[in-house]
Amino acid sequence: MLLGFLPLAWLIASALGWWQWHLNADPIAQVTDQLGLWALRLLLITLCITPLRHATGWIRLTLLRRPLGLLAFLYVCLHLTLYVAIDQGFNTAILWDDIVKRRWITMGLMAFLLLLPLALTSTRAAMRRLGRRWQTVHYAIYPAVLAACTHYYWQVKRDIRPPLVYATVFALLMLLRWVRYRQKAR
Repeated sequence: MLLGFLPLAWLIASALGWWQWHLNADPIAQVTDQLGLWALRLLLITLCITPLRHATGWIRLTLLRRPLGLLAFLYVCLHLTLYVAIDQGFNTAILWDDIVKRRWITMGLMAFLLLLPLALTSTRAAMRRLGRRWQTVHYAIYPAVLAACTHYYWQVKRDIRPPLVYATVFALLMLLRWVRYRQKAR
């Protein structure tokens, strides 16, 4: 799980000038974007666990889901914090204006709000309290990742290929789940 912190360490070291990764004219936006990308990558890796478990039969893979999901949520929180605190300076008028006028901001907020209950209910105590409803709550991962992919797609101005790659990976993961569901239904 420590490997999941490497992108964050790399971003911090690069922002401090310790590596030769050069920040562009808007370094806050660049770091914010990288945090968002890593959040999306980690969410997709989290969704890969179940198909991998089915393909390999290695049940212990499921032990990685919660830490990977929480790590993804950390990156989401850092992404959002940089945007709200540094980029917008906690200016609620500007933030509200962005939410209303910029659809990718609205979609990003929706993704965050869908992920928040998942993070809050990822403890063993929450799992016990919620019982069978816990799984229902955690199905919100699917619309959350869809919202994150849409947020990324709408945010990109020029080259839409990278967001389409992430959306395709998500679609393939959903197809695998649907096929498995159909097989089990028979």
